[in-house]
Amino acid sequence: MKTASGAAVRAVAAEIVDAVAGGGQSLDAAIDRNEARVPAGDRSLLRMLSYETLRHHWQLQDWIGQLLSKPLRRRDRVINALLAIGLCQIALLRIPDHAVVSETVEAARRLRRPGLTGLINACLRRFVRENLAAKAPSTDESRWNHPDWFIRRISKDWPDDWQAMLNANMERAPMWLRANRGRNPAPDYLLRLQQNNIVAELLDGIPDALRLAEPLPVDKLPGFAVGDVSVQDAAAQIAANWLLPEDGGRVLDACAAPGGKSGHLLETGGPKLSLVCVDSDAARCRGISENLARIGMDATIIVADASNPEEWWDGKAFDAILLDAPCSASGVIRRHPDIKLLRRESDLARLVGIQTELLEALWPLLTPGGTLLYATCSVFSAENDEVTVKFQADHGDAIENDVLPNNNIRDLMRRKACGYQILPGTAGMDGFYYAALQKVKVS
Repeated sequence: MKTASGAAVRAVAAEIVDAVAGGGQSLDAAIDRNEARVPAGDRSLLRMLSYETLRHHWQLQDWIGQLLSKPLRRRDRVINALLAIGLCQIALLRIPDHAVVSETVEAARRLRRPGLTGLINACLRRFVRENLAAKAPSTDESRWNHPDWFIRRISKDWPDDWQAMLNANMERAPMWLRANRGRNPAPDYLLRLQQNNIVAELLDGIPDALRLAEPLPVDKLPGFAVGDVSVQDAAAQIAANWLLPEDGGRVLDACAAPGGKSGHLLETGGPKLSLVCVDSDAARCRGISENLARIGMDATIIVADASNPEEWWDGKAFDAILLDAPCSASGVIRRHPDIKLLRRESDLARLVGIQTELLEALWPLLTPGGTLLYATCSVFSAENDEVTVKFQADHGDAIENDVLPNNNIRDLMRRKACGYQILPGTAGMDGFYYAALQKVKVS
């Protein structure tokens, strides 16, 4: 790689990392705004540098603290991000030291900080010379690469599993597919992949799921463009199989965007299913339409706040409701390492309030005998079984239906006071929580 090209990629990556760590932007948004600034062939490197630097944020900042005699000025904050990217390449990505030093120094010039090139050169060379990467982390945050509050919460909720969960969060998530069972069941699609020299495997208990040995662009997947297959984590695929009534009926997908679970509900339920999708974000609702159109499915899509049914509900009860509630997303950190920097412990109380409000608002819309499947991609008890246990205590017509969709997923899930939890990394899946609440007639 030429220095000019490498320096340009690293400069843009530094701006992306700074936008997240210093500016509070989401990583996806920061990449979307900036990746067009580098050639298409360099974008995979741009994403790798951005993701890995944020994934190891606390460890890298620990090293920077040892290398700098005083913090950089606020207006030079982007150079902190550039230093982190340089250290990440040397210590974690095993990119040759000389290439990293020269391209990082040149990247500082591209960031209009020529006066700091000497400092960057000295820091990176000292890091290599003193082998700082071999020194033990100085804090729990730098050891586990998670904020203190997160470590404290997860160790309390999962005293026997928290270390494995934090380690799992540091891994790159695999690419999972969902075969469209109406067109080609997962075993058949596996054969199609093999015929195209694509290595994948099935997962017992989740009938439509396939795990790729290596991620691929979607345009390399046979039949993706015409809806034969979709990209969806296996843990998220549990929802449709668990929720759907055997005889179809009228189903609500609340907080439905971007529509992955909506599509799976339609593929699984077939023509007997009538699906209503509600989400408050108009742009994301357009994404639902596009995703359903690709798989050849249709649903009633409503732009509205699901917690205010009086604004959108037609008065006809639903046989089943999927509430994929807004949450901390603490179970999908492998895919979104920026969550560790952007989420605050104080957010949990606000999120629990939203989750409770949604449950309260949607429960009257469910027909007696119907099921509301409460789901989050969180691993925190405060957002999961504590919410559903309290809801049951407050509603005499709400009982848990703890019958799993099949016995093969039992070993993949942990039983909670109410519901079941999948821990991140289990069989390569994301962290997810499910609780099936059934509405009974009260005499």
